[in-house]
Amino acid sequence: MKRIGFLSFGHWTPSPVSEVRTASDALLQSIELAVAAEELGADGAYFRVHHFARQLASPFPLLAAVGARTSRIEIGTAVIDMRYENPLYMAEDAGAADLIAGGRLQLGISRGSPEQVIDGFRYFGYAPADGRSDADMARDHTATFLRMIEGEAFAEPNPRPMFPNPPGPLRLEPYSDGLRDRVWWGAGTRATAEWTAERGLNLMSSTLLTEDTGVPFHQLQAEQIQRFRDAWKAAGHEREPRVSVSRSIFPITDDRDRAYFGGEAGDSDQVGVIDGTRARFGKTYAGEPDRLVEELAKDEAVAAADTLLLTVPNQLGVDYNAHVLENVVRHVAPELGWR
Repeated sequence: MKRIGFLSFGHWTPSPVSEVRTASDALLQSIELAVAAEELGADGAYFRVHHFARQLASPFPLLAAVGARTSRIEIGTAVIDMRYENPLYMAEDAGAADLIAGGRLQLGISRGSPEQVIDGFRYFGYAPADGRSDADMARDHTATFLRMIEGEAFAEPNPRPMFPNPPGPLRLEPYSDGLRDRVWWGAGTRATAEWTAERGLNLMSSTLLTEDTGVPFHQLQAEQIQRFRDAWKAAGHEREPRVSVSRSIFPITDDRDRAYFGGEAGDSDQVGVIDGTRARFGKTYAGEPDRLVEELAKDEAVAAADTLLLTVPNQLGVDYNAHVLENVVRHVAPELGWR
C-alpha cells in the first residue's frame, strides 16, 4: 500500500476568481480540506511554508488545529525553511503539535527554496557565521533541532526554581517520543539525498531537482531515491526509512476537470534555472483515469516511493480539491495497486 496525501501551498489572493481571498480563508480551508481528505480515505495532509508571501507561513498553529480536528491521517510540512527557525522554540512547537495529534506529525524540513525577499532570514534575526553559507546555517539549525527533539538534557537547573525539578540537567518540554523518526529532509540533489540518509532522516523529494543529467525527471529522481537507500544501508540505521515524492495529478472525469486541466494533457518535463543552477521539473499528469494509470505505471520514482503527495490547486476551493483527491484515491490508485 502506498500512502497518498495532499500538499498545499495555501495561496490566497484578493481576486474574484479565487476561492481563497484572505489569509483566514487559506488557514480555515486548509483545515477543512484535511478533514475531507481523512473522510475520503487519504493518508496525509501536508503544507508548504513560505515567508513574506501570500501563502502559508507559520505552520504549527495550523498543524495543531488539523491534529485536533482529525484522528487518523498524517499531518506534515513540505517543507519548513530551517534558515528562518529558532531550533529550540521550534522543538517546543513541534512537540506540542505532535502530542495534540497523537503522534501523527511528519515534519518535512530543508534549506529552503528561493524566497520573496533577499536573505529574508536576516529579518528573523539569523545570519550565517563568517565563512559559512545560508545552507550551512540551515543545517546547523537542523542539528540543534534534532538534538532537542531527541530529548537531550542540557540546561542547568536553577537551585531555587519556582517549581520542583527532576534531578540533573533539564530538557525542553513538551517532549514527544518518536518524533525524531518522523523528520524528513527535502533534498533537491542526489548528493543531498545521501547526506539525508547519513543523518537518519526520511527523504522528501519534490517535483523539481536542482540538477539535470539529461534523463527524464522520474528516472533522475529514482536514481536519487536509490542513492538515498544505499547510503541509509551503509550508515547502518536500524529502522526502515520512508521516501515521498510530489506529483501534480488531475484525473479528468467531468467538465470542471476538463476546463481546468484539459490543456495540461501531454505535458512533459521542463528544464529551467534556479539560483543560477540548471534544474529539471517534473510533468503534470492530466487526462482520463485509464490514461493516467498507464502513464503513472511508468513513473519509476513514484514506484520507488512509499508516499505520494498530490499538489493541489488550493485556490479552486475545498470542494473541488476534495473531488480531485477522491478521483485519485478511489479511482486511479486501486488500478495501480496502491490500494
